[in-house]
Amino acid sequence: MSLNSETGKSPPVHSGSTQARPDFDRQARKGVPEVIIAERKTVEQSLNIARHFLDTNGRAILSRVPPELEDLLRAEFAEPVKLEWLPETRAAILRKPGARPSPTDGRVGVITAGTSDIPWAEEAALLCREMGCTVHTVYDVGVAGIHRLWEPLRFLLDEVRVDVLIVAAGMDGALPSVVSGLVDVPVVGLPTSVGYGMGGKGEAALLSMLQTCAPGMAVVNIDNGIGAGAIAGLIANRAAAARLGKTDYREE
Repeated sequence: MSLNSETGKSPPVHSGSTQARPDFDRQARKGVPEVIIAERKTVEQSLNIARHFLDTNGRAILSRVPPELEDLLRAEFAEPVKLEWLPETRAAILRKPGARPSPTDGRVGVITAGTSDIPWAEEAALLCREMGCTVHTVYDVGVAGIHRLWEPLRFLLDEVRVDVLIVAAGMDGALPSVVSGLVDVPVVGLPTSVGYGMGGKGEAALLSMLQTCAPGMAVVNIDNGIGAGAIAGLIANRAAAARLGKTDYREE
């Protein structure tokens, strides 16, 4: 485990009267990079933390970026820094030359029940890619038209041979259980806040997934695309290491 050699802690980052302790070594230690969740931070806090990640690691990942912060990211960072913007999930990656993740051969499939679930599915896919995985997406194949699922699922299992599936669903949250009952790979259920009335805002979807009788499914919290991506990426990278005869997927 990497720690600051003098203090045994991550060095603090100051921003006005606030303070943050970014985990610069998280990917080396844990296998999952830290993501700056901008939603509840001030714009200056997010910018300051992103600058430090860029200086230290050559890359900064930000999720749930408000419009004001998006504008400032575009204004502040220019060549050679690249700004990659993902509009569906309002996420940004700042990257210096050479700071792309090394491919691991981890293979992740991401499925959504509806088009409205895409923002959180894309958040999960983003993190898996930044962990070195190859990600294949299949969208809008929910139980309201279950016939749409068969051919994409066959492709993911038989041709791509994914190591793990993330399945995002709101409303009744039924699709992850259906998929988990059909496949022989781990499934990560991702409930989304798509829905209304009794059990709306993802509550019914979460409870449905937690109550599943289909074996082999783990469930993250409502709209937790980053959490789903972290679990799936770790599973896929361990499977890739075993496939390649390595004890650790980070081995050269």
